Amino acid sequence: MAEVSLKHIRKVYPNTEKKRTIRGGSEKQHNLLVTDEGVLAVQDFNLEIADREFVVLVGPSGCGKSTTLRMVAGLEDISGGELRIGGKLMNDVAPKDRDIAMVFQSYALYPHMTVRDNLAFPLKLRKLPQDEIDAKVNEAAEILGITEYLDRKPKALSGGQRQRVAIGRAIVREPKVLLMDEPLSNLDAKLRNQMRAEIIKLRQRIDTTFIYVTHDQTEAMTLGDRIVIMKDGVVQQVGTPQEVFDHPANLFVSGFIGVPQMNYFDAELVRTDDEYEVRVGGIAVVPNAEKQARLLSHDVQSQPIMLGIRPEHVSLLGETGQTLHGTVEVSEMMGSSVHLHLVSLGQDVIVIVQTTDIMGARKEGFSIAQDVAFTFGGDLIHMFSKADERNLEY
Repeated sequence: MAEVSLKHIRKVYPNTEKKRTIRGGSEKQHNLLVTDEGVLAVQDFNLEIADREFVVLVGPSGCGKSTTLRMVAGLEDISGGELRIGGKLMNDVAPKDRDIAMVFQSYALYPHMTVRDNLAFPLKLRKLPQDEIDAKVNEAAEILGITEYLDRKPKALSGGQRQRVAIGRAIVREPKVLLMDEPLSNLDAKLRNQMRAEIIKLRQRIDTTFIYVTHDQTEAMTLGDRIVIMKDGVVQQVGTPQEVFDHPANLFVSGFIGVPQMNYFDAELVRTDDEYEVRVGGIAVVPNAEKQARLLSHDVQSQPIMLGIRPEHVSLLGETGQTLHGTVEVSEMMGSSVHLHLVSLGQDVIVIVQTTDIMGARKEGFSIAQDVAFTFGGDLIHMFSKADERNLEY
């Protein structure tokens, strides 16, 4: 079994910059916490990964995701906490004895070897019989569709083909855990899409646990059974792609997950007895019964909030009813939809409008500086505290 358990994992790097007197013993430096120990690159990381689960660590550059992966691999020392793979403590176990394999961003293929020899190399190190090596290499090549390239050298391959070879070299070992550190970031957009599909197929065919690191939230949403969203060395939220999209834990998660990014408005949450409404730009939006119940269960009081609404959940309307108004500044044609950038309430608001209606009739276009009215319902809004940026429902 290949369960992976990370409990209270920490990574501290020595602080090489000139020390200053710090009130309370810590400070923020480059958005990371600095203590007397040093710079905290990863803080109190806790995660239980099930056998054969595909978990994605995602976040902006410098958030600690690759450092966490390298600690699992044994390429970085663990400053604190416990790492277990298959129930065994791995903190001080050498990388070669952890039964893991890693795919790097840079492919890391041997340029003087053929594809066949690259795939066979880790098996030769283990001194396996030649017939067994040949069988495993041929099987991996067939799974990844690179059989016809076995006698070529890496320089004769495209980027996508090289990445397949790098993945193949990892899976021939049949590791308990397969670690992937931004493996698609060197590929162009079309190849990235193709390789995402290949990785989804691959995980169905091999019996291993995946831990995948990326800064691309589209990769995270399409690949992961669960997503771990990180910022400044701290886990912000763990959940399925649908959970983090529908129920973001805080303002950062809501803005990081979803393309285009969520729209935000300064608003006021008003509680009257046991009922809530949100007032924004002269209109009142009433949260649905489910949201009302969650707010009430946390005894949320009236307060200024950041109101979030995703671009696909904004509706364009005529002049009737409670609406907000905006002026079209940019119109991006995306084929099946148009991304309208409006100026409303002194800020940029994005609205996604389908180019055809439900019967297939094409809608009218939008012109720059056109005035449009829009609104949104209380069932799809998100309410964030201005004090600590958390989602007030959770």
